[in-house]
This record gives sequence, C-alpha cells and structure tokens, in this order.
Amino acid sequence: MGAQWKHKGRVAAADARGRLFSKLVKEIIIAAKHGGDPDMNPRLRMAVDAAKRASMPKDTLERAIKKGAGLLDEQVSYDTVVYEGFAPHRVPVMVECLTDNKNRTATAVRVLFRKGQLATSGAVSWDFDHLGMIDATPPDGADAEEAAIEAGAQDVEAGDDGVWHFYTEPTDLDAVARALGGVGWTVTSAQLGWRAKNPVKLDDADARAEVEAFLEAIDADDDVQNVYAGLAD
Repeated sequence: MGAQWKHKGRVAAADARGRLFSKLVKEIIIAAKHGGDPDMNPRLRMAVDAAKRASMPKDTLERAIKKGAGLLDEQVSYDTVVYEGFAPHRVPVMVECLTDNKNRTATAVRVLFRKGQLATSGAVSWDFDHLGMIDATPPDGADAEEAAIEAGAQDVEAGDDGVWHFYTEPTDLDAVARALGGVGWTVTSAQLGWRAKNPVKLDDADARAEVEAFLEAIDADDDVQNVYAGLAD
C-alpha cells in the first residue's frame, strides 16, 4: 500500500456508502468556502467529480456546495486535524479528520489508537511525503510513464485492476489530472495525501489482518476523512 488505505468492499455495503457520502459532503463544504463555482475552484471541482463518481444524488451535492459557500441559513464549520501514530507492528499511520468538535474527535482518536500508538506532531509525518495523488485508468495502448512525463507528474506506479497511481507536487494536482483526462485517461480519484517513504512489509497473515482491522476501525469513525498507512503490498 504505502498510499491511502481503504478496506476492501467499502463502497459495496450500505452503511459504508453512507460514510462515504458523509466524507464527500464535508470535503465539498470545505472546498466551497473558497468559491461555489467548480470551474473557478480546483479543489471544489475535484470534490464534485469524486461525488459524481460515487453517484451522490444531485440535490445532496448542490446543497453541500451552497452550504459551504454560505448561501444557506444553516451554518457549519469544519476544522482539519491531522493525527500521527502507529498501527500494531509499528506500521506508520497518518489520519486526516474534518470535525466540528475537536474535543470529541481527539477523544475518539485516542480510543481508536489504544491497540496502536498515538504519536506527537512530526513524529511520523517525516516518514511520509505530502503530495498530489491521482488514480487513473488508461486508454488502449497508452504508456503510463510517457503519460506521466507529458502530464507533469513526478512519479507513477501500477496499482490493482488496471489502475495507475500518479504522484504530483501539491500545487500541480489539478493541472496533471486535467492533462491526463485530456489525453484519454479516466481519472477516478485526485486528491492531496500522504505517501509513505518506507512502508512496512508484513509477511505474517495474522499480523497483516490485525493491522487492517485497526485501520478499518479508524476509517469507520465519522470524523475521519482519510487514512494513510505505510503498509507495503
């Protein structure tokens, strides 16, 4: 893994779909604070694209944009909080939260990390790169490395099921995603995230299952937006 961790079958289950929509709505609200027009707001455009790929209802999407842009009487404010720590077997973890109650989130995260170790700021992040992450599938005959060079990506690696992972400078994320789409690639995800420099390899199946159960529990929390783990495939 080493990039974003997502447990298998997450979108398939009804409750997981609800959690996914909740995370997407939060991202749209945060992004829309900087302008409600996706054509003029790259972060909002990527959030809207992600919501559409997840088949979010149109009225839910539009309401989230209006709420974030301050066009509704209902006011909401989310803060971004990042936690660092270790899963069992010293697997490094970065946890991004969007919350309207920092105290509630801090308490929940401390409980979730009881089977691991919660660390201080900077104790784990030094072992990650913060960059743009793009998942995309190629058109027939496309060469991923050539596409990465032409689009301006820093790096590319093969993923599962024909998906390729492109990595960019944070400021180049939107431009690279657009460039890939312009030459026929289907972009399925584009966001800023954390990529582990030295992912831990676990050959023991029980140890890996323990780590994945730990990550799944964190990802299920309502305030957790993204989980990144330094766990090698």
